[in-house]
Amino acid sequence: MIQAARQPRARIVATGRWSPPRVVTNRDLESMVDTNDEWIRSRTGITERRLADKDTGAADMGANAARAAMDRAGITAADVDILIVSTATPDRLLPSTACDIQALLGARNAAAYDYSTACSGFLYGLQMAEAHIVAGQAKTVLVVCTEKMSSIIDWTDRATCVLFGDGAGAAVIQAAEGDGRGILSGYMKSDGTLAELLYRPGGGAKFPLDIAVLDERSHFVKMAGPEVFKSAVRSMCDAAENALQRAGCTGDDVDLLVPHQANIRIIDATAKYAKIPPEKVFVNVDRYGNMSSASIPVALDEAREAGRLPEGALVLMVAFGAGFTWAANVVRM
Repeated sequence: MIQAARQPRARIVATGRWSPPRVVTNRDLESMVDTNDEWIRSRTGITERRLADKDTGAADMGANAARAAMDRAGITAADVDILIVSTATPDRLLPSTACDIQALLGARNAAAYDYSTACSGFLYGLQMAEAHIVAGQAKTVLVVCTEKMSSIIDWTDRATCVLFGDGAGAAVIQAAEGDGRGILSGYMKSDGTLAELLYRPGGGAKFPLDIAVLDERSHFVKMAGPEVFKSAVRSMCDAAENALQRAGCTGDDVDLLVPHQANIRIIDATAKYAKIPPEKVFVNVDRYGNMSSASIPVALDEAREAGRLPEGALVLMVAFGAGFTWAANVVRM
């Protein structure tokens, strides 16, 4: 049942993104693992991805994206009250990447913390930012999603190494202005029983990085591809349906679908379920691959830059990630 839409309480003021300059094509990967361009494109829609160099970390990329978003919003680092960071690839386990980004930005007035919901990170972050604002804890929240996926991928495993890329996206969130623009609905869910379909077995506190972990290569991402695909489609369809209902609208009302950029077949299945035609779906997975939580904010920023998000446009964002987590937001731009 479609619910009556509520007035938004928080809005996306501005977005920003940063991508490494190095481009790695499918042809490049042919010399590294047993794969080929046609196989990758037909199964994923990916033709190239961006990879960061060894001296560029998640905090560096996140700070660059944050600066772009703050510049566009017309604010300085001193205006940020809360800085929240989504990353599955922290530069170090202590302190948080958020604190490292805070230091790089000079955001001395902010409280900073990390959270980990993998590819769903931006959408979880929007809802946390909204909650901070509604609770009166902040006037300006900076959400940063930054991922150096190349650092946790086994480059001898053709099932995973062709999928991922590096990059960062950010958004400045403030209170809605009462003109109907802002976050209309949010939906979050998770199922920890599916964790071992997409995970890193070793390298944490239970199985610390040691010679055995290195020999087993268990500190790299492991994925059960077919099972992940099925769960991804099911969860993204669930999230899209619930977020649309909570916003009091249907797929017909959506001006642009910005999905997680994991796989073109997952994107197509989600759009079809939500009854959103291909011309209303934003896709950049072909150029970036899967940047985990950075995928949606980077895509959102590109869509804005391309003129596909005029004032008043209704946007549906939907994602799934390791955990499993999934989420969706409906936003009036």
